[in-house]
Amino acid sequence: MEKTLLQYDAVINECHALFAQKAKDYGTAWRILRVPSLTDQIYIKAQRIRTLQQVGESKVGEGIRPELIGIINYAAMALVQLELGVAETVDIDATTASAKVLGQQRTAKDLMTRKNHDYGEAWRSMRVSSLVDLILMKLLRIKSIEDNQGNTLVSEGIDANFLDIVNYAVFAMIQLDEAS
Repeated sequence: MEKTLLQYDAVINECHALFAQKAKDYGTAWRILRVPSLTDQIYIKAQRIRTLQQVGESKVGEGIRPELIGIINYAAMALVQLELGVAETVDIDATTASAKVLGQQRTAKDLMTRKNHDYGEAWRSMRVSSLVDLILMKLLRIKSIEDNQGNTLVSEGIDANFLDIVNYAVFAMIQLDEAS
């Protein structure tokens, strides 16, 4: 488990560093995005990964890894939007946004630690393609919940699904790192 925690932290550090750099470049304009818009953005990235896995080549020169980084960051941004609500204008600075996103990524890590204990690191025997399929399934669940105005009868909410997406994407990055 110690190895997993170190690998997880390395992935989150890489993702968060890119988020922080982009926040300096673009500010926090993303705060105006509604959660379904972030869901759709993550869906596009996950679908692109699936296409790359099936086709085996990229025509735009970017591979699977950058898309996974995007998924991790967008899912954390969606969790921030769920926490703070959608803004009508830019309402927080890059430093605050960066701290909020990192806080959500740490929440995902805490959840991973608990689940990893119970599941015995079963994800290590999974294929990256299966992890991507799970991300796509979670996104379809989120879309269904969003279409139902956030109401569920017995299921986890949108936030739990976004946390799982962060973790599946981190696991996929760890798998890719170990394979290279």
